[in-house]
Amino acid sequence: MTSKPDTLSPAGPVRARSRLNGAHIVTSVAAAVLVLLAFLAVFADWVAPYDPLRQSLMEALQGPSAAHWLGTDDLGRDVLSRLIHGCRIAVIAAAEATTIAVLLGVPIGLFIGYRGGVWDWIVMRIVEAVVSIPGIMVAIAIIAILGAGLHRAMIALGILFSTSFLRLARGVVLAEREEVYVRSARVIGASDRRILMRHIFPNIAPPLIVQVTLTVGAVLLAEAGLSFIGLGVQPPQASWGTMLNTAAAFMDFNWFLSVPPGIAIILTVLSVNLLGDVLRDSIGRGIAVETRPETPAARFAAAPGAAEPVVLPRRADEVLRVENLQVMVPAPGGEVPVITDLSFSIARGETLGLVGESGSGKTLTGLAILGLLGAGVRATHGAILLNGQDLRALSPRQIEQVRGNEVAMVFQDPTTSLNPAFTVGSQIAEVLRVKQGLNRAQAWARAVELIDRVGIPRPEERARAYPHELSGGMAQRIAIARALSCNPSLLIADEPTTALDVTVQQEILDLFRDLQAEFGMAILFVTHDLAVAADICDRISVMYAGEMVEMAGVDALFADPRHPYTAGLLHAMPHASDRMPPLPTIRGNVPRPGDWPSGCRFSDRCDFRVAACDARIPLLGRERLVRCIRAGELELEAAS
Repeated sequence: MTSKPDTLSPAGPVRARSRLNGAHIVTSVAAAVLVLLAFLAVFADWVAPYDPLRQSLMEALQGPSAAHWLGTDDLGRDVLSRLIHGCRIAVIAAAEATTIAVLLGVPIGLFIGYRGGVWDWIVMRIVEAVVSIPGIMVAIAIIAILGAGLHRAMIALGILFSTSFLRLARGVVLAEREEVYVRSARVIGASDRRILMRHIFPNIAPPLIVQVTLTVGAVLLAEAGLSFIGLGVQPPQASWGTMLNTAAAFMDFNWFLSVPPGIAIILTVLSVNLLGDVLRDSIGRGIAVETRPETPAARFAAAPGAAEPVVLPRRADEVLRVENLQVMVPAPGGEVPVITDLSFSIARGETLGLVGESGSGKTLTGLAILGLLGAGVRATHGAILLNGQDLRALSPRQIEQVRGNEVAMVFQDPTTSLNPAFTVGSQIAEVLRVKQGLNRAQAWARAVELIDRVGIPRPEERARAYPHELSGGMAQRIAIARALSCNPSLLIADEPTTALDVTVQQEILDLFRDLQAEFGMAILFVTHDLAVAADICDRISVMYAGEMVEMAGVDALFADPRHPYTAGLLHAMPHASDRMPPLPTIRGNVPRPGDWPSGCRFSDRCDFRVAACDARIPLLGRERLVRCIRAGELELEAAS
């Protein structure tokens, strides 16, 4: 039997590439518009065919012609020349107002965010008062104090838009000042100024760049509006706003006068905002880059003559079946795989453990099953069958229906997976209302029942608590109750006991066992703790560098490891002793995706390496699987 081909239509990647190419074309056009704007602003005196202030009443209100490509205004001035000189006003306005906003808002935001207290309270009350009033009214009030004119108007806009930068800087500082690295800087005696500028400010830079682009677009619109009503650029100086003002007065005589400045404003603002979107995607949570799977990924394909991928035996009670899964992530020049040829199955009522060092692909496997891969990350091959249905073939709307109802996930840190703004009961009830259509009262009653079922005392009272009011163990029980609210057939637990102390950890493991016996669900348990895996799992799959290297029942794996990596993990397990001899370790580190050896990926850390390990090693076996050509001849140390 050959490996299962990609279940998705090949049109999917083609459409994705077409969208990316279209996005690149739009971005290039936007960049070209802004480059042209800057060029015209600098060289307006040489590029403009006429003096923008030269009047000729005999030629007033003419339409486009060979002499005046965009016609003339009410005083016979050349519209094209005034439009070109208006580019200079636009650049000056955007630069002045944005600079003032940054220089005023960012330092104050850094200061009040870091110091807090009465300074934070006073400044934020002022900011709230300002933002509660329409922005144009605030600008007009400031201009009434300072006086009309371009530079005074830009000072007004700079003060107005500084509130956005202030709140942005304050918000980031409030989050970053409690991080461990900031506390570490304080421990070593770093001054507040150094902590702010050296440690915290770099975290503000990415969102600050995005905010600048958004502000530039808003300033251009605001400047045009103020000039239109006579509070910005004053006649006869040429700006897009004053040109629109003139066009409005003479619309009945020459409607075309409003078209050139209107198009200039629209194109410029759209171009700035489009580039802001690109910066947001590239600096923020991910960037959808053009991918060329045939370049870096090509060397990870199966070598000619290599054995076919393993075929797992089918079981009648299978809940989840993953076949030859491959996941790729974007990289410079193309894509690189982070998971390759991954196959496993889980039966109803069974717990399969995924173990391995950080960077092995354990968590990414769970996210791939749920279809929650990040931007640019995609599953390119294989099938993910949940109760016989291929999840990779579903549309986004269909996969939303599967999540929660048929498959759920418990994350490692409940303090981040639970929303701090809502009570824990309301978060469970929300799932029930959305997924099962219960009304508010029914959902709340069921949420209280679930909280009671996971062993939390006084469930009615705890349901009205916020996440920060609960201990780590209670918060994790709430996360489990939310995941089980719709009775899914598969539960993915991503290191759910790592952040808990040993006594609470054991309670959570016992809870998993009890709930599994009650609901009959299958569990995919992701952990790096082999002791935890031995306690709760029926079978264990050992992952290394994006692939499975061994899978067996718990007792068999611990008594007779077949892969050197598995033996190394078992040998490195901490035991209560006098530390003589010292705790053994596996030399080296897990290689990064794209830097994997061409043969056995563990070969550069293995003490049993031979020349044959330089070739691609298949995963062999049926019930027990191992990816090692020397598995049958090595005598590896078992867990003690």
